[in-house]
Amino acid sequence: MTTVRIPEDWPATEEQARAVQDELRERVILGEPGPPPGTGTVTGVDVAYDDERDVVAAAAVVLDASSLEAVAQATAVGRVSFPYVPGLLAFREIPAVLAALAALPCPPGLVVCDGYGLAHPRRFGLASHLGVLTGLPTIGVAKNPFAFTYDDPDTPRGSTSPLIAGSEEVGRALRTRDDVKPVFVSVGHRVTLDDACAHTLALTPAYRLPETTRRADALCREALRQAGPA
Repeated sequence: MTTVRIPEDWPATEEQARAVQDELRERVILGEPGPPPGTGTVTGVDVAYDDERDVVAAAAVVLDASSLEAVAQATAVGRVSFPYVPGLLAFREIPAVLAALAALPCPPGLVVCDGYGLAHPRRFGLASHLGVLTGLPTIGVAKNPFAFTYDDPDTPRGSTSPLIAGSEEVGRALRTRDDVKPVFVSVGHRVTLDDACAHTLALTPAYRLPETTRRADALCREALRQAGPA
């Protein structure tokens, strides 16, 4: 388990954080296909908090994209690096997530975040932020649609409908199980939306949520239980 410290130049106010978002958002790369679904490795990242102890734990779990067997994993624990502000959650999570990724013994390949990429009020959620900082292809797979609208997809697995902000498609509602509530997929960095959905389907052979998210969630919760005060 890696111990994380907050960088000295980390934003301390909402104004500073939004300025960082504005700067980094210009570096998001859209339209690259990214790695073909089901090939190489794919890594899930997730975080868990204990606000009473001011502790955050992050986990990164690498899976073989074909078999979905675990290849490697790492965790990192530190202090919560930013107050809770909707739209700025990445600033609470990024230092710990970067530390967990850096502790992996192998390249992560595609990174799947439990959250948002372009499907974000400022079009720069955790998946986009992480992708720009690392240069890795990233996608966001969220459990709810945030403030965006969508029509319910058809009931069969693989059905989609646009996730809409005004007239802009910022992601897709994707049915990963027949007649089960969809997940909400958005591009983070260096992946197309079509491929982001294909990756998500490849990662959901048995459950609604991707295996990457399920395993990273369990690992970061265990790391948080084991952590003392940061």
